[in-house]
Amino acid sequence: MAPHTGVMEHLDVVIIGAGLSGIGAAYRLQTELPGRSYAILEARERLGGTWDLFRYPGVRSDSDMFTLGYPFEPWRDDKSIADGPSILRYVRETAERNGIDKRIRFGVKVIGAEWSSADARWTLTLREGQETRTISCSFVYCCSGYYDYEQGHAPHFPGVENYSGTLVYPQFWPEDLDYAGKKVVVIGSGATAVTLVPAMAEQAEHVTMLQRSPTWISAVPGRDKYADKIRELLPPRLAHRVIRAKNILFSVGFYQYCRRRPEAARKLLTGLTTRILKDEALVAEHFTPSYNPWDQRLCAVPDADFFKAMRKDKAEVVTDHIESFVPEGIRLKSGKVLEADVVVSATGLKLLAFGGISLTVDGSPVDLSEQFVWQGAMLTGVPNFAVCIGYTNASWTLRADLTSRLVCKVLAHMDRRGYSAVVPHPQGSLRERPLLDLSSGYVQRSIAEFPRQGDRSPWRVRQNYLLDSATTLRTNLDKTLKPVSEAAALQRV
Repeated sequence: MAPHTGVMEHLDVVIIGAGLSGIGAAYRLQTELPGRSYAILEARERLGGTWDLFRYPGVRSDSDMFTLGYPFEPWRDDKSIADGPSILRYVRETAERNGIDKRIRFGVKVIGAEWSSADARWTLTLREGQETRTISCSFVYCCSGYYDYEQGHAPHFPGVENYSGTLVYPQFWPEDLDYAGKKVVVIGSGATAVTLVPAMAEQAEHVTMLQRSPTWISAVPGRDKYADKIRELLPPRLAHRVIRAKNILFSVGFYQYCRRRPEAARKLLTGLTTRILKDEALVAEHFTPSYNPWDQRLCAVPDADFFKAMRKDKAEVVTDHIESFVPEGIRLKSGKVLEADVVVSATGLKLLAFGGISLTVDGSPVDLSEQFVWQGAMLTGVPNFAVCIGYTNASWTLRADLTSRLVCKVLAHMDRRGYSAVVPHPQGSLRERPLLDLSSGYVQRSIAEFPRQGDRSPWRVRQNYLLDSATTLRTNLDKTLKPVSEAAALQRV
């Protein structure tokens, strides 16, 4: 924590968030632009972001760690799909090894940011406990993700006040929750639900996943045998690069296959699930969605643990709608009652644009929904401000690291040109599209509050790492990244 003095502290760069993205951003900043003063402001009391917040049973990655991990820090653990504590340890060790942990200020929440073009700087309003104070900086890089850390999506369930059991939410998992030998119902069918079911089934009497409609779920190897072989043959850093490249090619290829040949992808996924469960009717009823693969994010289950729990009769899936809670559990619209000692509401996360920070530019509040995103990183109308937005169809860190390197390139470009402030400005009008092009409920509920993407490069937020890695750092910054005074003149025209 920086000492409080009578003079407002000024930093070159402020990174908001000490999670996976924020630590990676700090590494890029201090290695590519050494000498810049910076700090990471973290609202919570520990680093790790998502991987420190979520403590529910079985919490794990849904991407392989060779791509979710940093390109500069090899993943050395055995499992490719890793558990939450292992990922948290990896992030902490990376921060400590590179001295980044000394740059983090914990318990500091950024609640407001005011830009002054006259001074070419941001004034940030910070909340520390019950107190507020301000600091200034030349550039803000928001690495807080787009989830609300303080509350998840919590729909109202009719009759919930009559329920005599325990209702819990994954985002705020009770440390003392005892579900051993009890009947559990998990409401939801996304990544959290399919993680909870097999993990809780190890101790619970029985676990039921209650879904309104099926989700695409695919079994993946928990351990990558090809990666193991490569690590036997090559030094750690070289092996990490080779495995990372292999997995990127596979994930991009499979995504493109699903988008270009949806019927073939449907047949492939249902066939793999049928091979495991050996019940075509079961797969048709509970594991064959109406939407195509990757219209929503695909749920990965390592080593088919979710399906194995079903085959052992420790878990089941029910596809129905909730009529109301009753004292002993949940009554469905079909009339069936699911008895439950514990109900877990895994109904999705709540989106929050860039930590809910209130942005003001030259005294005018910024309406994020009216802005466009340039290169998936900077916003029109908001100078010297970047955001970290990961991929929805691949590991978050792939784009996060590209964005961090782009931010460093922008800062170096400003130095060369002698600019104190820049802002992206489109040439001609843009046709707007949602920032996240997914039909998932958690996206559709809140995406209107986010900035937009455009209909052409560099205003498209593409979901293709191969294209992005080839073009992002080669972009012509002079073409669309304008000094603030020039952008203001163009805006008036």
